[in-house]
Amino acid sequence: MGKPNDIEKRGAGGSSGGIGQFLIGLVMMCGGIYMLLNSIIVSTHFGFGYHLYSFGRFGITSGMVMIPFMFGVGIIFYDSKKWYGWLLAVGSLIALVFGVISSIQFRFRAMSAFDLIVILVLSIGGLGLFLRSLRSYSRDDD
Repeated sequence: MGKPNDIEKRGAGGSSGGIGQFLIGLVMMCGGIYMLLNSIIVSTHFGFGYHLYSFGRFGITSGMVMIPFMFGVGIIFYDSKKWYGWLLAVGSLIALVFGVISSIQFRFRAMSAFDLIVILVLSIGGLGLFLRSLRSYSRDDD
C-alpha cells in the first residue's frame, strides 16, 4: 500500500494483477478452445427410416411423428379454434425437434499426440494465466 498519497494501479478485474497476463491468457484460452471445438465431428443418424424414440421393441420413426402433425394441420385449417389440432401440430413439432437433437453424436477426429498436447497447453495454460491475472499482485510476493 505504501504512502496514503500513492495511487494504486488497477489491473485486470479491478485487482493489481497484470493486464498483459490477462490478455495473453485470454488469447491462449480462446485459441485452445477454438482448436478443441474445431476437432469435434458432429454427425447424426436422423432420417425418415431411423427410430427417434423406442418403447421396448417398438420404435417411432420421424415419419411416424409427421402423421399426427398432418392431422393437426388439417384440423387447424378446418377450425383453428380446436385445441386438439394445435396440440397435435405443436406436440409433433416438439417431438421432432427433440428427436433430432437426441440423435446427434459427437466424436473427436483423429489427431496426433502433439495436436492434443497443444490444445491442452493452450486451453489450460491460458486459463491459468487468465485466473492469475485476476489475483492481487504485489512486488513482495516475488
